[in-house]
Amino acid sequence: MTFARSLVLAFLLATPAAAQTPDPDATLVEELVVTGRLPGPAWWRVSDADTTVYVLGAPSIMPKSLPWDESVLLRRLEGANRVILPFNQVSVSLLTVPGAAFNLLRLRSRTPYEETLAPSLRARFAAVRVKAGKPADRYRVKNGLAAGLILVDDYRQAAQLTAADPAKTVRRLAKARRLKVEEKSYDGGALLGQVVKTPQAAQRACLDDALDEAEAGPGGARRAAQAWAQGDVRGALTAERGFEKCLAAAPGALALDTRFKTDQAAAIARALKTPGHAVAVVPLRPLLAQGGVLDQLRSQGFEVKTPGEE
Repeated sequence: MTFARSLVLAFLLATPAAAQTPDPDATLVEELVVTGRLPGPAWWRVSDADTTVYVLGAPSIMPKSLPWDESVLLRRLEGANRVILPFNQVSVSLLTVPGAAFNLLRLRSRTPYEETLAPSLRARFAAVRVKAGKPADRYRVKNGLAAGLILVDDYRQAAQLTAADPAKTVRRLAKARRLKVEEKSYDGGALLGQVVKTPQAAQRACLDDALDEAEAGPGGARRAAQAWAQGDVRGALTAERGFEKCLAAAPGALALDTRFKTDQAAAIARALKTPGHAVAVVPLRPLLAQGGVLDQLRSQGFEVKTPGEE
């Protein structure tokens, strides 16, 4: 199931920033988009009478081993009663293995996907995968969205970009302090089914966006991540989102986006029931969007303070 897990994980990591028409993450709550005053990345605070959850907004992708000031994080981990990480884990349960295997077979092809493309598009595809160091046989799929997902993941790995940080760093530091870590795993079989059902035209549109991202190179993602590391929230939000937005074409993407935000907000609300403080990590756009995590928590009556109120 290595191929399946790679494909599903790529879809899962991209979907929280995905859009349908209209894009649910296009409109941000502007009063929450504030530059941090403390060293390092920006933090938000969600509080009730006796509890505070410190929320670190995370970029969707960043260079591997990007240096950033961890001093505020280390201070807030001390005495925390729990750490909530982004809900972007994927698994295939025993109950869904047959369906996942069936959907995987529907995506598989005997020939490389690029052989189905027109000459100009084929040349672009081949150039990107060669630069990423991958053979044509790696992309033996029938589906343009699947090919684009795998290609973007390969490009990002070759460009030393990762979606695992800063959550990976926070997890490591929390485990070293024996803190309770809360994560959530979603069913990969259902996500494979969504990829299968994507209309043909939308598949090709996503593939084109994937090629655009890879051809543009990692400069934009690196600049946005550097802004994030300096607490510049608006600068961190400038990373290109074309490929993520096109993923809305997959049936159920909007519902999945809503589920991610609601689940993450609910986890923070639960943490507020325990006196003291906790730490949470949430991707920036789902955190700051209208209807996003902080917007939901404010509507539930919790106090939300911005990085400018530290």
